[in-house]
Amino acid sequence: MSEICQLPTEPTLLSVCIVTYKPNWSALKATLSSLKAALDVGAIGADVLIVDNSAVDDVSTWIHSAMPDFPVTVISGHGNIGFGRANNFALKGSRSLHLVLNPDVEMDPDALQRAIYFMRSNPACGLLTPAAFSSDGSRQYLCKRYPAVLDLVLRGFAPNFIRRLFHKRLDRYEMCDQIGDQTVWNPPIVSGCFMLFRGDVFRTLNGFDPRYMLYFEDFDMSLRASAITRIAYVPAVRIVHGGGNASRKGAWHIWQFARSALKFYASHGLRLF
Repeated sequence: MSEICQLPTEPTLLSVCIVTYKPNWSALKATLSSLKAALDVGAIGADVLIVDNSAVDDVSTWIHSAMPDFPVTVISGHGNIGFGRANNFALKGSRSLHLVLNPDVEMDPDALQRAIYFMRSNPACGLLTPAAFSSDGSRQYLCKRYPAVLDLVLRGFAPNFIRRLFHKRLDRYEMCDQIGDQTVWNPPIVSGCFMLFRGDVFRTLNGFDPRYMLYFEDFDMSLRASAITRIAYVPAVRIVHGGGNASRKGAWHIWQFARSALKFYASHGLRLF
């Protein structure tokens, strides 16, 4: 892993936005604890915003009780407006660097320090994505090539024995041939679980497309970002990501997945196979 050089930081260099909905409290605490540790290790000034899409605001009370020494702003009361629209609450307050972070992500203590060093060393990079792992240590392949409908169906809904028959195709879709221990420039699509933007890039894009309620907003954002800046997969920045499969979450999630897929292909072009 590359070495880190300590660089001077602005008093408030970073803004962070975490969107929650009926949060898992233990997962959220792990996320915030790892975020706080990474900020402390790098001596990084940050504004942290939680936008809670739940019907009832339990987050404010919980934060005050569970992490009283971690200053966090909570916005709530607007209901479930979707991931993208909720993240856009952070647009006006976004700093020089802006992090979109899921509430099921834990980062290494040096992750933000390494990410900021990379961004400062590579001014052409406007969006950084990390190396992601499951809790058992297995690698997650969150970078993607442009998806065909067949890729989405196989990856999201096909039984294991069918996926095994198409493993070469799915490995290509998930960029398994490139994603490892070396920096990769310009992966077509990166995951919304951890997106570190330059603030001016995030603002120029006007944040996420609010038409997406859930799913594919990160696909859309990646393609729009690639039109104005360079994206980098940086394996020195490491996270553990919970994640989940839409097909295992019930009919509502499957419906949202299908609706968002239609919006995505209408905007960026249909590819069936």
